[in-house]
Amino acid sequence: MSLPQASTAEGAKVIQVLDDLVNSAIRTRASDIHIAPREARWEIRFRIDGVMVDRSPLPLVLGAHVVSRIKVLARMDISDRLIPQDGVFTHVPEGEGSRTALRCSTFPSLHGEKIVMRLLAARGVRNISKLGVEDSQAVELRGFVRKHGGLVVVTGPTGSGKTSTLYAMLRELDTRRRNVVTLEDPIEIELRDVVQGQLNRKRGFDFANGLRAILRQDPDVIMVGEMRDSETAKIGVQASLTGHLVLSTMHTNSMPDTITRLVDLGLEPYIVASALVGVVTQRLVRTICPECKVQETPVQLIQKLPGLGFLPPQGITYYTGMGCSACMDTGFQGRTGLFEVVGADDELRRLIKGNASQREIKGWLAGCGVPTVRRQGLRKVAEGITSIGEVLRLT
Repeated sequence: MSLPQASTAEGAKVIQVLDDLVNSAIRTRASDIHIAPREARWEIRFRIDGVMVDRSPLPLVLGAHVVSRIKVLARMDISDRLIPQDGVFTHVPEGEGSRTALRCSTFPSLHGEKIVMRLLAARGVRNISKLGVEDSQAVELRGFVRKHGGLVVVTGPTGSGKTSTLYAMLRELDTRRRNVVTLEDPIEIELRDVVQGQLNRKRGFDFANGLRAILRQDPDVIMVGEMRDSETAKIGVQASLTGHLVLSTMHTNSMPDTITRLVDLGLEPYIVASALVGVVTQRLVRTICPECKVQETPVQLIQKLPGLGFLPPQGITYYTGMGCSACMDTGFQGRTGLFEVVGADDELRRLIKGNASQREIKGWLAGCGVPTVRRQGLRKVAEGITSIGEVLRLT
């Protein structure tokens, strides 16, 4: 069924509604805008600090015109509503010079096309010490990027801040004296003095082919957005063994999982042991809103978290957010990272070469006193930065 043609006045209203929607998302620090068709309305939701937050819905016809407007701006085929499409457009708030790129994708659903817009705001790269790492972890991360060869893997689920950590590590490099080349999908932040490559799978420019091309560009440091297949992993690890520092990410949950995954991708354990410089495991937790921050007792915690499994430690002041207009009634505002940073030493390499089980590697980590992601989270709870419920939710 075709949409009724919008009049000039209606067209102006559609433009204004979309501008207001994007401006509101920028103001509230949303990372994504979801516009989903329902039977009697268009549902609008923002992803703020990793969590979906409802916004005011749009009437059926107006919402459909807004989606069509987005597809036109993103250079999609407006007449085809039966296949997924993707595209990009740039938004400049009126009276402001800052630009925000919006990466858009459509998905045919029961009541029409759902559209998601990811906001890629022009922003600087964070310093390592601003990510949420402990001082000792920052020292270790800086040590990783001083290496002249080897593999550094940043691991965690989607949306855990892995790319931000890679960018922060690249920021530590002297990019005037070292040739740094990246392979990304997409390029989220433009880096000075770094050659950044954008994948184009439709033309055969994927991670494996791109990595082969990079190796002919005389690189010192290579950043690969993700190692997701055997071919990419083998080329990347081989590069790390021949005098290149390779930084990449994997969607695994811990350091032992990462070792297992690399072996599952067809790499011999002794090759992994020889290549590995370090593994960074991370999560992003929401920080308590300072405007509505209140104390709560261990008794209240147990009542709110019946599956806690242990008594909250005594002698700690626990905080939570009540919810207010500043945090859109979520009780949280902003996020910080929780990190487990593990450098490869001779004992870890011996375990990997011996094809040690995950249980054995976890035992080695515990014996070394390496703080886990959850333990780091509990430290931030004790500091009043986040809540225990938030740490348990993500670790």
